[in-house]
Amino acid sequence: MASTVSRRWRPRSLPQLVLMAFLVVMLPIAVLMFQAGQALSELSELADVSARQAVDQTRRARTLTNLAVEMERSARQYAVLENPDLMKIYADKANSFRTLLDEQARLLGEGDPRVSELKATLSQLERMPEMSVDQVSRHLEDFGPFSIQASGLLNSTRELVDARIEGIRARASQVKNQLWWQTAALVSISLLLMLFFTWLIIRPIRQLERRINGLGSGTDSERPIVIKGPAELVQLGERLNWLSTRLDELEEQKQQFLRHMSHELKTPLASIREGTGLLIDEVAGPLSPHQTEILGLLDDSSKELQKLIEQLLDYNLLQHNQGLEQSRFDVHEVFKEVLAKHRLALEKKGMRVHLPPASLSWEADRPRTGRILDNLISNAIAYGEDSGDLWLRARKERRKLIIEVANSGEPIAAQDRDHLFKPFYQGAVKRKGPLKGSGIGLSVAADSARAQFGQLALVDDPKADVCFRLTLPTPSRSLTSGEGSEHEPQADRDAAGADQQSTPHEMASLNAIKHARN
Repeated sequence: MASTVSRRWRPRSLPQLVLMAFLVVMLPIAVLMFQAGQALSELSELADVSARQAVDQTRRARTLTNLAVEMERSARQYAVLENPDLMKIYADKANSFRTLLDEQARLLGEGDPRVSELKATLSQLERMPEMSVDQVSRHLEDFGPFSIQASGLLNSTRELVDARIEGIRARASQVKNQLWWQTAALVSISLLLMLFFTWLIIRPIRQLERRINGLGSGTDSERPIVIKGPAELVQLGERLNWLSTRLDELEEQKQQFLRHMSHELKTPLASIREGTGLLIDEVAGPLSPHQTEILGLLDDSSKELQKLIEQLLDYNLLQHNQGLEQSRFDVHEVFKEVLAKHRLALEKKGMRVHLPPASLSWEADRPRTGRILDNLISNAIAYGEDSGDLWLRARKERRKLIIEVANSGEPIAAQDRDHLFKPFYQGAVKRKGPLKGSGIGLSVAADSARAQFGQLALVDDPKADVCFRLTLPTPSRSLTSGEGSEHEPQADRDAAGADQQSTPHEMASLNAIKHARN
């Protein structure tokens, strides 16, 4: 039953939750404002009553002092003039004094010695109307102490008023401290409630954020996340679960398509290449020069098609294989191996290759590094200038390996620079050759660089029209002492960055690789 009631009163939407949070957070503040109003009202009423009483009591004490003077005046006039009316006035003044004294005694208390003395003196003076003129004259000296006692009563009243004012001040200070403590407690409660409701709102949002990050990074968990919170966020979580399922289905379809494409395209392509090779080798009979030229074109086109298929498969493999295979290798040897694959294309383009003269040892993922160089060199050949230049450079710089692949030719347009490394993007410059590129070569190269925590970027070069720079950091397993850039001789660093045209010995090595493959 309690669970049912709890679910019934749980906010079903985000506006309801926000409204309830506002009301609950404002409740302690409203209580604080009410208590502060009550305390201020109490102090205001107390101050008003005390002020009125202080005025009345002070006025009464002053009236008593004045009556004492008037009684003395009436008695002295009676002693001189012996007029009975003056004694009646005296008697009236004495009765008024008695009445006011009784009221003042209730304020000061009967135990006050000044009140007791004043009452005793007044009792004696009240008998004057019964005395003769001579007796009144003899008792006139009693008015001196009587006036002093009346003035003392005024001082007692003032002291009482001052004491009440101090009491009001003490009460105000107490109320102020109480309000400070209540403010601290209730504001803290409001803050805790605010944090609680913020957590209630932020928790499902963070769950959704983690889910979105997982979908974007490809590390999403197969188990769906149950979002607990307002209906809008719960519905959004369900849509994300549906999106995750849909993405998994599309990924599976893509994998199936690539597997089928690999089989359906590479198998007949291998047969075409094998048949073309047999015809070129004149197994089926001698060929005319024109037929040889056509077969050469077919063989080059089949190789280009095979390369495009392999690039597409490499791109898919790179997206799902993020492991690194660290090994030490000679960068100069990797240059030569990649150039050997493109030797025929280089000869056909008539491009001059410039290699660094010195060897350079580095530790990295050699297959990925070779894949990067293969794509960059392939692009340089495809988009480079006929009979142009191709520069390959390698150097160490601040514990980083810098590799540059540059070529002469048409520069890359400014509008294409920001999109070069996006998959399947085709720039404004058209690829030279019988086949159009797939647009994923540079994307594969950039992903291979990022997989090694490096970077591939297009940079400006004073000698070349197009220059790509690959930067690879020192791996976590650092190089041994003496191999870092700090310990490398200056002559070696200078020589590593030098650009020279390929020597006859290097070209002979490339030719030897060609004959070995044939």
